[in-house]
Parts: sequence; C-alpha cells; structure tokens
Amino acid sequence: MQHGAGGKTHTMADVAKAAGVSKSTVSRAFTQPERLGAETVDRIVKIAQQLGYVPNHTARALSTGRHGNLALIVSDVANPFFPPLIRAAQLQADRSDFCVFLGNSDEDPRQEDKLIDRFVTQVEGLLLVASRLSAERIVFHAKRRPMALINRDVAGIPRVLIDSTTGVRQAIDHLADLGHKHIIYVSGPSSSWANRQRRNALKSAARLHDMAVDVVSPHVPSYDSGRAVVPEILASKATAAVAFDDLTAQGIMTGMAERGISIPDQFSVVGCDDVLGAATYPSLTTVSNRSDEAGRAGVRLLLDMLNGHMAGDTRLVLDTHLVIRNTTASPARPGFHSRQAGTAIG
Repeated sequence: MQHGAGGKTHTMADVAKAAGVSKSTVSRAFTQPERLGAETVDRIVKIAQQLGYVPNHTARALSTGRHGNLALIVSDVANPFFPPLIRAAQLQADRSDFCVFLGNSDEDPRQEDKLIDRFVTQVEGLLLVASRLSAERIVFHAKRRPMALINRDVAGIPRVLIDSTTGVRQAIDHLADLGHKHIIYVSGPSSSWANRQRRNALKSAARLHDMAVDVVSPHVPSYDSGRAVVPEILASKATAAVAFDDLTAQGIMTGMAERGISIPDQFSVVGCDDVLGAATYPSLTTVSNRSDEAGRAGVRLLLDMLNGHMAGDTRLVLDTHLVIRNTTASPARPGFHSRQAGTAIG
C-alpha cells in the first residue's frame, strides 16, 4: 500500500483494476515476471508507477514467507574472476525482482559456513561460487534452502561448471608446438574443483607430448603468491609455467622481471580465466573465462528451483578455449635456467 499523488493511498487492487487484470497477475508482474508476457509486465509496471504504487517487500515476506533475496557467496571477491560474475548474477536476479546479498569467504570454509548461517533466515536461495566447503557440508546446507553451485561439482545439486579441460589441453598443445619439454603448474587451492580439473587436464595432455611436469602449490592463488614461487619455478628448470589463474600468472611475470628474466624470450607463462590477459605487459596468453555467463546461469537455475520448474541433478557445462597473446614463445637456449636459478636462490 503506497501513497500516490494528492496523498491518496493506492493498493495492489487499484493497480489491478486500472490494468484490467487480477491482483495475482499484478503480484506476478513484480515477483515472477518470467511467467507473464513482456507487454503485460510493462503495462502493469507503468500503471503502478503512474499511481505511485511500489510493492512492499517486507509485507510480502510476512504474508508469504518470501523475502525476495538471494545469497551469493564467492571465495575471493578481490580476484578479478568474480566481479563480472557478481554483476551478471545481480542483473539476472533483478530481472525477477530479487535482491542479492553478497558474501566473501576469503578462501576459508569456516567463514563460508558462517556466512550461510547468517544469510539463511533472510534469503530464499543460496548460490555458492567456487565453494571451499566439503561436499557433505554443501549437501547439509542445500537441505536448509534451495541451492545452486558454480564451479563445484556435487551430485544432486544444480550446478554450472566452467570446463577448463579443452582450454588447458590447447595450452599444452601450444607449448609443445613451440618446443617446450618441461613445464610447471602453479596450483590453486587443494579444495578447488577448478584446480583439480585444470591440473588433471594439464597432466593428461602433457603425457601425450612426453612433457615433464612439476607442480608447485602456493597457499592461495594471488599476485603475491605468484611472485613468491618464482625461485621454485626457476629451480625446477622448467621452460614454461601454467598458472591456476591470471592473477597468479601476473605475479610470476613480475617476479621474473625482478630477476631480469624476459618474457616470453627467456620464459613462457600461461594463465587461466582471461580476466587480465589484454591488460598485462606483455599481454598474457590464457585460457578463456565465461564467468559472467556462469553468473547468469547460476541465478537462472536457482530461480527455476524457487518457481518449482526444476530440481535435482542439473549439470550445465560451459566450454573454454586458449587465447594466444604475447607471453609464450620457443624455449630459451640450453643452460639459461641453470644460471638464472643460481642467481635467484643464491
């Protein structure tokens, strides 16, 4: 119930009468617009605006138990992978008149648990992105509220997966074509589904090319972690590194530059996610990222569940590909790494 021009109070019934529709149709226009024709929704919204009527979400929550809120929890809001996903998810939710509460777990499953406990009484559904919780804990929370996942593969829960397999295989093929025989994978978190997928795809593709593979595991994927592992990379005598994400790759590039090592002339670097690729110098060769599409799809899955249109073991997979830029080239001459490694560590 809202006050219109001249102080007159307008209700949903007034909007319905002016639009020539039922009150339930007016309600759907604001809460489930996808169930109505676009012209009907536009006409109802315009009439509501003319009358000065705005839906009262607090009253709706009290009468229906529906708050009109969704919780979106990500593992590291500072990572450039997430902002496009968050924005796309928010826009998708807004189209159905839902608000998004954002939580950042900071790569900590205990914090993720805490955020879910805080949100669960205020939202109608949960969207977890790159969750660090155990599968058992995710299933537990999914019984409390409808849930969808992004980049976490848990059977029985609707999920959107960005499949890096094709892109990572293309990256290894590319490095092999350039003549690299020994590479190193700079890993992401051990609890990350995407990290396990990328590592397995890399090792499988490397075996086909008879390439030696080392793995180094920073505590968290970050720019600082990338810089910090450069001595280990050089000690490995690998001629190229594939990083879990672009931020780590950028840190590796900085660490190499600090030691006077030129990329790609003396060392090659490949990232994943393509969120910094064109902005680095040199521009980063990387595996493409579809995070914005994943954000939209995750919200659609969750809203479908809330509207009773689907449930169960839905698994939507988004493919990737390699974007070749300027951080990969043929390996440096023999003997280069032994000199550089001694300089870096000594």
